[in-house]
Amino acid sequence: MFGSIVVGTDGSETAKKAVGQAVDLAKEIGASVHLVSAYEPVSGTRLTEEAKEAPGDMQWMINEREDVDATLEDAAERMREAGVDEVETYARQGDPADAILDVAEERSADLIIVGNKGMTGAKRFLLGSVPNKVSHHAPCSVLIIRTT
Repeated sequence: MFGSIVVGTDGSETAKKAVGQAVDLAKEIGASVHLVSAYEPVSGTRLTEEAKEAPGDMQWMINEREDVDATLEDAAERMREAGVDEVETYARQGDPADAILDVAEERSADLIIVGNKGMTGAKRFLLGSVPNKVSHHAPCSVLIIRTT
């Protein structure tokens, strides 16, 4: 039924709950998981300044994706430790919802899992809510995890 699952994460508590649900489901049905996180571009000046402050042997690690890469690797490791064998990570520049939707299309996902953060009250009607945008534009089924 669901052979390929895309789950969005930004390291927040809401996202961790969505990742946890993806772990449980993937283990149960033997699905592969595609972890997605988005990042905003960082100016070259800021990166240069941060690199200057880092020890010489660590300067190569300073890049605009370092935080998102760490978030993805933490989630992937959690999944592998829980017994999910097929886990891939995707760090994408730009809007989080677009990143999730793009990976879901590229990987022909059967299911997208996201947390419900930002979907309460009047805010749920505003564009920009990741779960709202994903649910309206997904190329597959969407599971929105109630986290609040």
